[in-house]
Amino acid sequence: MLTINRMGTLMALTERTAEMHWNGTLARGDGTLRAGSEAVTDLPIGWASRSDRADGKSSPEELLAAAHASCYAMALSLLLTRDGTPPESIDVKAKCSLEEAGDWYTIKALDLEVRGAVPDLDADAFERAALEADQHCPISNAVRDNVEVRVSATLV
Repeated sequence: MLTINRMGTLMALTERTAEMHWNGTLARGDGTLRAGSEAVTDLPIGWASRSDRADGKSSPEELLAAAHASCYAMALSLLLTRDGTPPESIDVKAKCSLEEAGDWYTIKALDLEVRGAVPDLDADAFERAALEADQHCPISNAVRDNVEVRVSATLV
């Protein structure tokens, strides 16, 4: 929800921050991430965690997948509740793949695998709700014109 201040300017409902500190070159360096909320502090990130093995470190792709999974789960929960079929549970597995693009790298798609326990809802209605939730998810909408978002849904 956007609010308007006394000057008539739109203001965001909320703002969140994160800080990254990087040491060294891409191949030999590493960094730490800290969320402004301090829910995440000193999260290690390195090139190898993006290109080879996680080895206890995170990556921007993992963080984007985490943001997408959590945002989408909230959007679907809100949609189902507004439609009168509140979910018992929703599980979302998000996958974000880094791909080579010439001399650089790109993300071409984000995949969401959704499983939901929703009483009084059939599988077709759940799939329709899952696809509609993607249209309302702020993370999906933030990336939509640059990255394909693919949703698969299973009612459990």
